[in-house]
Amino acid sequence: MQVPAFFEYQRATSVAHVVTLLERFGPEARIVAGGHSLIPMMKLRLAQPELLVDVNDLHELAGITVEDGVLRIGALTRHAELLASPLAGEHFPILHDAERVIADPVVRNRGTIGGSVCQADPSEDLSGVFTALRAVAVVRGVDGDRTVPMREFFHGPYETAVRPAEILVELRVPLQPGAGSAYVKVDRRVGDWAVAAAGAVVSLGPGGVVEQVGIGLTAVGDADFTAVEAEDLLRGRVADEYTFAAAGEAAATHCRPVADQRGPVDYKRHLAGELTVRALRDATARAHRGGSTE
Repeated sequence: MQVPAFFEYQRATSVAHVVTLLERFGPEARIVAGGHSLIPMMKLRLAQPELLVDVNDLHELAGITVEDGVLRIGALTRHAELLASPLAGEHFPILHDAERVIADPVVRNRGTIGGSVCQADPSEDLSGVFTALRAVAVVRGVDGDRTVPMREFFHGPYETAVRPAEILVELRVPLQPGAGSAYVKVDRRVGDWAVAAAGAVVSLGPGGVVEQVGIGLTAVGDADFTAVEAEDLLRGRVADEYTFAAAGEAAATHCRPVADQRGPVDYKRHLAGELTVRALRDATARAHRGGSTE
């Protein structure tokens, strides 16, 4: 039987309480909410925190709202809540696309949005999604709140911009009226980590020209989950199959997949290109319909 190393446990009563505990214990403290990533790592002794800070009572960290042109998603929001949210689906169908293929109902009912992105697993679906959406993370520490663009949030596998005495409190996504968005994924079985995945957000101007675009790639080696070269190629060009193919080729060329049990490098590059094309095609179709999935 696998058993974690000894640790202390505190149930937080406020965000300020969390920050105080994190400051006191430093890097040896970890926050737990859903626990679906952290607890297995503790059982394997890959993570051995001295203190677990339970934030499940901090309801102020949960919820999905729209305020001042921004979709605000609390870090403690569960995956199932995001999947069920009409606000999320109305403004950004990509969020529902991704949530439908994340794990299974048991994980979605307990796992949190904040926990997923802070884990910074290279194969984690929402990291690529929030990168494509150009979301902003709100992080709180002893000196108050600071904001970090999601394109600067990930520092590498399992490393983020959140410092030892800080907690992610919210993700903010600027509304993009009329933009279309989509997420597509290939996995070995339903709910598994991605072999590769791509998300796209497309805003069109007159004549179907791409005015703004975001592309996020998952599980193919980009530390910041972003296909910048493909984005640059698309801006100012007509959104058609020829342009999508060129963007897919750019995404495949510049990603950095690693061979593992899910497939060799060439296969993953092929998937990165193909899935980029599919995500762009679906997002553009939704943009033509005003951003909806209907």
